[in-house]
Amino acid sequence: MKRYLPIALPILILIGMVFFYLNADTHQKPFKTLPILGNHRIDSVDVNGKKQLDTVYHTVSNFAFTNQDGELVTKNAVAGKIYVCDYFFTTCKSICPVMSKQLDRVYKAYEKNDKVMILSHTVDPETDTPVQLKEYASQFKADNKKWIFLTGEKPALYEMARKSYLLNAEEGNGGEEDFIHTQNFALIDGKGRIRGFYDGTKTNEVDLLITDIGFLLKESELGQ
Repeated sequence: MKRYLPIALPILILIGMVFFYLNADTHQKPFKTLPILGNHRIDSVDVNGKKQLDTVYHTVSNFAFTNQDGELVTKNAVAGKIYVCDYFFTTCKSICPVMSKQLDRVYKAYEKNDKVMILSHTVDPETDTPVQLKEYASQFKADNKKWIFLTGEKPALYEMARKSYLLNAEEGNGGEEDFIHTQNFALIDGKGRIRGFYDGTKTNEVDLLITDIGFLLKESELGQ
């Protein structure tokens, strides 16, 4: 019997390792970590009297826009929330209807999760009044606290698109001749950081977005 021990022992150890892995708590298994996008810098911070280096990431700036109910919405509305941001206009006949239908998929996927929201900004505030946005939003029957349609001053809306959400790289000041028309969605985490860009006209890209929101939720649960 002893002569078989050197052979049997490694086999038993291997079986034990496989059993442990298969029955391990799923919360301990690794999951996908999304990148943090945008420029960042390294700052020196004081921690208990000692200097330490810390990475400061690009975050969404403060904003104040009006929703489809005529109510003021600020950054506080999304504090600690994971949200998807897009830019559209209600009279668009090309990519915007497709984008909105794809966002409806995102909304329905996380309809019961109060940690996930959607912010849809108009690029045509002159036409897209709160009344107009309310009518447009009604076709999706979405909770107006979870999927918010926003209007406001054009320069402020466009500055957010370019400098906060990084959805458009073209120069512009939100003037009369300035116009943004992007099919991209931005995914923002609970700390206001950009974690991904997705083509809102492509089903496979939005499938990925829905999956990535799940990873951010897991990340949030772990306090990262």
